Amino acid sequence: MLKLSCNVTNHLHTFFFSSDSSLFIPVNRRTIAVSSSQPRKPALDPLRAVISADQGSISPVNSYTPADRFRAGRLMEDGYSYKEKFIVRSYEVGINKTATVETIANLLQEVACNHVQNVGFSTDGFATTLTMRKLHLIWVTARMHIEIYRYPAWSDVVEIETWCQSEGRIGTRRDWILRDSATNEVIGRATSKWVMMNQDTRRLQRVTDEVRDEYLVFCPREPRLAFPEENNSSLKKIPKLEDPAQYSMLGLKPRRADLDMNQHVNNVTYIGWVLESIPQEIIDTHELQVITLDYRRECQQDDIVDSLTTSEIPDDPISKLTGTNGSATSRVQGHNESQFLHMLRLSENGQEINRGRTQWRKKSPR
Repeated sequence: MLKLSCNVTNHLHTFFFSSDSSLFIPVNRRTIAVSSSQPRKPALDPLRAVISADQGSISPVNSYTPADRFRAGRLMEDGYSYKEKFIVRSYEVGINKTATVETIANLLQEVACNHVQNVGFSTDGFATTLTMRKLHLIWVTARMHIEIYRYPAWSDVVEIETWCQSEGRIGTRRDWILRDSATNEVIGRATSKWVMMNQDTRRLQRVTDEVRDEYLVFCPREPRLAFPEENNSSLKKIPKLEDPAQYSMLGLKPRRADLDMNQHVNNVTYIGWVLESIPQEIIDTHELQVITLDYRRECQQDDIVDSLTTSEIPDDPISKLTGTNGSATSRVQGHNESQFLHMLRLSENGQEINRGRTQWRKKSPR
């Protein structure tokens, strides 16, 4: 029997941080506190797991941190997926008193980070395997796809389940399912794809068998997808948006708060920048239902970014960009537009940072 822990292991779970495009970083937020003077003991210890390589079984190791008293999360019985509950706080909602898509993205990255800690990883090394750290290899996000069927409201409790698995020979994948904790209703799903990069050369690299063997022990034995439907929208290719765009917001600059510990712009900032060039008429009457982002280039503190948006409707009658000074203004004819193409680019040279697609639905009457 081979026992694994966070310090000595031949099988490490390799997921969920990118120090390149830095798309998932820890978030300063609290999960639901457990009202107990002593740490409660879940079905599996939330920080360490012992794996039997010959039997594939998982059992807990008695090791706790102070955070365990407050974290409402646990590994599932099979040891491959992780669930955690979060309460939506007042500073995480928008004008409709429902969580913003940025809040949802923050929760996804938080639960993923807690998952990798639960299977025995520390956050130094950004969820990389022992072999990856020796070779200076890191994970970077290639694609993120989020679908929200109903936004949770202020004080709602959301339970998020997450797991990871192999994605062919070139990377890994992480999926999520979001549920209303009170009703168990599925209110959202998400998936992401990751590839491996050399931290020194900034070049992509194939996932070797040695690295693959280190993380597969923590992946489901059979493929499990948050979006099992054939031809689902998470697989849909995003075409490059060409100029002139219908809407734009020019000259966006990262704030210090937008940077992660590696001085790269984080995932949630990309989402916010994409939405900056959506016309106000859509924001007033619609809510975001689906967002898909393909990450193509990293963004750093000194970069200036342009956000471009065009309605993805054939023969669309909307007039071309009329605003000036970087304003996202344009005359919108009607309120039936529901799908847009997006591009983030470097202002200096036009190099593409990110391309995306969003789908919007009309807001429900109050």
